[in-house]
Amino acid sequence: MIVSASRRTDIPAFYSSWLLNRLREGYVLVPNPRNLLNYSRVELRPETVDCFVFWTKNPAPMLPKLNEIAAMGYPFYFQFTLTPYDREIEKYLPSKTILIQTFRDLSRLIGAEKVIWRYDPIICTKQINSSWHLEQFNKIAAALEGYTNRCIFSFVDFYAKIRKNLQNTALIQMQESAMLRIAEGFSKIARKHKIRLATCCEAIELQQYGIEHAACIDAKLIENILGCSVRSKKDTNQRPGCGCMESVEIGTYDSCPHGCIYCYAASSTQSGQYRAAFHAPTAPVLLGPIPKAAVITKKKMLSVKEQCQRLFFIP
Repeated sequence: MIVSASRRTDIPAFYSSWLLNRLREGYVLVPNPRNLLNYSRVELRPETVDCFVFWTKNPAPMLPKLNEIAAMGYPFYFQFTLTPYDREIEKYLPSKTILIQTFRDLSRLIGAEKVIWRYDPIICTKQINSSWHLEQFNKIAAALEGYTNRCIFSFVDFYAKIRKNLQNTALIQMQESAMLRIAEGFSKIARKHKIRLATCCEAIELQQYGIEHAACIDAKLIENILGCSVRSKKDTNQRPGCGCMESVEIGTYDSCPHGCIYCYAASSTQSGQYRAAFHAPTAPVLLGPIPKAAVITKKKMLSVKEQCQRLFFIP
């Protein structure tokens, strides 16, 4: 099975020691976000995990652990979100200079094909317009040339909690004309820097600019990493426009301390910092304690691998 770590929180930035402990013990307990008394026991042994997909805005704390994770027999790749916003929008992230260097360090360690750049989401306000995004995208793309082969972007979705968090930013709902202008400009910039573009969960068609619809948990990339074909089934737990293959999620909502005001996985910009205080690196669950009345069910983990020919390694 493919394991997502995590769409719900930034495990590489804040919980990599916990993850390493979970890999050593071979399992993790994951609460059901709709019923917090129900937990899934997810086996994390190398024979049950075909590949990890790590989602992060700052993997620096995890870099020293990657060789050990790979040596234990776990293949992986990264979805690395790197956007140009300041701390008004991304409250507690390191500087962009530091994050670009971290991106390069990660790419040197595991290879450019295993580090996907996410420019996600695109937000427009009275101060942040299409021209600003094109300028910033060009700067970051130039800095990442040779360190990634692919960029995935999306336009901000107006979920109720996001609209509430963004109400003080003079947010502008983008018209299709602005989206097309950004897409066309991004396409020209990306080609110049040898980066392929795709959108995440976007209905708008941008094929005229050479922009595909992304599968962030990508069967083709996983096949290349594993050196074998995989059985790919669409993840029905995601939004209708999502192209990802099926995976098991091991993160927990409201546990990321980055405080980004556009985050759909947090009820407020402060909730992650508050709830992170309930984390213990040696616990079987990300945030504890486990209720006495908890019901724990073993998750069925089936390998998606077929006809494997070679093993994963870090160059």
